[in-house]
Amino acid sequence: MSGAAKRRRKKTMRGVLTFLASLLVLSAVLRVGSDAGRAWARADGAAPSDAGAPAAECTTEDDLHDMLKSFQAREAQIDRQEAEIADRQQAQKAADRQIESKLAQLKAAEEKLRSTLTIADTAAESDVARLTKVFESMKSKEAATLFEEMEPEFAAGFLGRMKPEAAAGILAGLSPQSAHLFSVVMAGRNAGAPKQ
Repeated sequence: MSGAAKRRRKKTMRGVLTFLASLLVLSAVLRVGSDAGRAWARADGAAPSDAGAPAAECTTEDDLHDMLKSFQAREAQIDRQEAEIADRQQAQKAADRQIESKLAQLKAAEEKLRSTLTIADTAAESDVARLTKVFESMKSKEAATLFEEMEPEFAAGFLGRMKPEAAAGILAGLSPQSAHLFSVVMAGRNAGAPKQ
């Protein structure tokens, strides 16, 4: 139960209790007043007018009963609403904890994936650099034979990474058509890059 709801309930209960206490005090004052009048009348020697009559009973009016029932019904309704709100708050807290747990798991998975991709990129780059050095260290004629069998984009990637002397030796060993095709691919790779 929230603090505001408790304060409202206490305030409502105080109001009801104050009202009922006021009615009881008023009833007591009226009874004391009527009994005091009878006592003074007896002191004067007058016979009581209602001798032998049963004493009047204190009865509560029907509208007070209705009001009390209304207050009780309202209090029960407020208690139900407060219980529902408390249940919703508990459910929301549980959902928040699950979301936070899932977010933490996603962040951990993302970091792991980043690490794996970095390792894979580094390994791939390392493999390409190593293979480039292997092609550079080969005899130009032997390397040219291998390059003749490669796809132009693939071969141009290696030629672009090689030292100019080694790349020139391999291009010189290629057929004119392959050398031309590889040169066009190498020249066109950065053609779309901004010039300034």
